[in-house]
Amino acid sequence: MEQPVIKPRVRPPVWSEELRATLTLAWPLILSNLTFALIQATDVVLMGWLGPQQLAASALGINLTWPLGFAAFGILTAASPMMATALGAKAHSVRDVRRSFRQSMWLAVMAALPLWLMLWHAETIILALGQQPDLARDAAIFLRGYMWTMLPWLLFQAMRNFLAAVERPGWVLAISAVGIFANALLGWALIFGRFGLPAMGIFGGGLASSIVWTGIALALAAVILTDRQFRRFHLFGHFWRPDWPRLGRMLRLGIPIGFAFAFEGAVFGAAAYLMGLIDAASVAAHAVALQIAALTFMVPWGLSQAATVRVGRALGAGDVDGLGRAGWIAWSLGVLFMAAMAAVMWAVPRDLVGFFLDDTPANARVIDLAVTFLVVAAAFQIFDGAQVVGAGMLRGLHDTRMPMLFALLGYWVIGIGAGAWLAFERGWDGVGIWTGLAIGLGIVSALMLGRWALRERFELVRTRGAG
Repeated sequence: MEQPVIKPRVRPPVWSEELRATLTLAWPLILSNLTFALIQATDVVLMGWLGPQQLAASALGINLTWPLGFAAFGILTAASPMMATALGAKAHSVRDVRRSFRQSMWLAVMAALPLWLMLWHAETIILALGQQPDLARDAAIFLRGYMWTMLPWLLFQAMRNFLAAVERPGWVLAISAVGIFANALLGWALIFGRFGLPAMGIFGGGLASSIVWTGIALALAAVILTDRQFRRFHLFGHFWRPDWPRLGRMLRLGIPIGFAFAFEGAVFGAAAYLMGLIDAASVAAHAVALQIAALTFMVPWGLSQAATVRVGRALGAGDVDGLGRAGWIAWSLGVLFMAAMAAVMWAVPRDLVGFFLDDTPANARVIDLAVTFLVVAAAFQIFDGAQVVGAGMLRGLHDTRMPMLFALLGYWVIGIGAGAWLAFERGWDGVGIWTGLAIGLGIVSALMLGRWALRERFELVRTRGAG
């Protein structure tokens, strides 16, 4: 009897496998990033209800937190490729993962102390930066409530890096989503005096964020302590035991990341302060346009975080082809998404601004400026997506020093320099500042992509141990 022909099982293409793995890891990270941005967006909306003056002051306050806050966040980010590479080399690498996690928590505590000291003296700093006295006063009042977010926010990021490295970020999304509604409700109550609470105005908005971020960090810690899939790492065991070699390695890898993040975060903060040299309406409009751009940025940022993990795991496993696939897929997804968002910003800028500001005579000039800024922001969407995913790809290779220099050159030498020149020498005002930001992002994205494309020539793909 004729035997049936057994067809060999066709294995799915490795590119589709990597696409599936990247999307599976990235979508909870993207949505949790969006929840983080939406928490800040609720602050912007609530301050807009108070008035343009309060919106401008809170924007100056938040922008003051960015340089050191993003620097600390960048240093903590070193734990992500370190944990991912350890797990790529050995799937059950509990001790190496725990060492990196523990020291990232140490760094969060160490970074919060100077941040608190700086923000406590915010009014003096803001006045020294040439801002109007009434804006500096109100910004300092806001920060007296908001400054306490820094420690729980950094601790949350350290825990989130662990969940991303083990490719289980779902809890981050769930807890962050609850935080959106909690921040909106508590902020509304404390600002305007609802549910029997006192009306604290601009200070209440900052205090609400501090309370909510503390709750978010405690909730994520509780999940890590109680969930079976995480308990085996014993992450909080012997928490106070020093691990100086691991701390030193994390600083060597993380300090360049921290500087790169600080350069990027501070350039937008500097843009806000340059707007303050024009007028309060420009600051408020900048805050709205930047918040909209920040919401779209959360998607490529999530893809960047996924790229760091996927490239890092392939690096630890010695899979050179696999890390290339991981990087290019994340980069392509990020650029395509931001191209779509650029089209939306070009098409309906006034509708987008309308989500943040009511169309009233008091807000008319702020709305017109925000619409103009948003049209310029549309132009740099693609560059912004390309540079952030490119940086994540290179972090997966433990390559952090050259991206730091790229950020310094692109954002500060070219971007803010061109923006200030266009604004004050050529008379472009706020449009000039935003144009400079777009030029800087374009330079950085090109440099990041070029370094990734030449990764083998620069010997960035040699396998590395967990250390």
